[in-house]
Amino acid sequence: MASLKELKGRINSVKSTQKITKAKQMVAAAKLRKAQAAAESARPYAARLAEVMGSLASKITVSENSPKLLAGTGSDQVHLLVVANSDKGLCGAFNSNIVKAARAKARELEAEGKTVLFYLIGRKGRAVIKREHPKQIAHMFDTTDVRDPGFNEAERVADELVAMYEDGKFDVAHLFFSKFRSALLQEPTGMQIIPVPAPKEAATGSDAVTEYEPEEEEILAALLPRYLKTQIFGALLENAASEQGASMTAMDNATRNAGELIDKLTIVYNRTRQAAITTELVEIIAGAEAL
Repeated sequence: MASLKELKGRINSVKSTQKITKAKQMVAAAKLRKAQAAAESARPYAARLAEVMGSLASKITVSENSPKLLAGTGSDQVHLLVVANSDKGLCGAFNSNIVKAARAKARELEAEGKTVLFYLIGRKGRAVIKREHPKQIAHMFDTTDVRDPGFNEAERVADELVAMYEDGKFDVAHLFFSKFRSALLQEPTGMQIIPVPAPKEAATGSDAVTEYEPEEEEILAALLPRYLKTQIFGALLENAASEQGASMTAMDNATRNAGELIDKLTIVYNRTRQAAITTELVEIIAGAEAL
């Protein structure tokens, strides 16, 4: 059995940890409001851009002369998995869930005989993928010096992906991130981003008689890179909100667990202390009787 000094030291250690987890929970809760607002405010723009893309795509026939981001390379042999993680931990299974979804997709593609490469954003999650796929890491995008990844980072990622695509390094790219639902629920999501799939939201009705100047393909060629950047930017915003939500939930659980552990250790400490006092009293009484 541990001594009273050891028990007291353990209780103080857990109390110090509880203070840290409580502070981290409060910080995550404060950051969550801002990150959630940013993610939710970006969704209408992305949805409307998808509608415009759908309207334009429905008016053209995809051919060899169509923009490469829409028409593709004519092959689907090499797949690039873009995995967006955070640079910080203490957020529960947030990063591991994203990596798990990417690994499942990689196994599925490899079972079909496809070649799989990885483009990693963020520091967390790299170790697992590098350990299982050491020779398949195409690029690692560093965000350690960025406080809040935003459109500038999304633009840089999109430009690098387009350059790799045009150089023939891959045929299809998939983006993996965590979609924010609530502080308690973050949904690992995978989606194809290159070639840009024709959005399902094709405009109908009055838009059917819309005439475009210049031609639809020319407008698409200009919009496709922006659409790609918007998709990546939205994923980074969703990730930021999901990270804070997961962190707040994980730290809340850790704080409550620390409280329960403190209560248990306190009971053991009091029992041990009472046993020590009782033993001392018995020894004093026995000594007095012996005299």
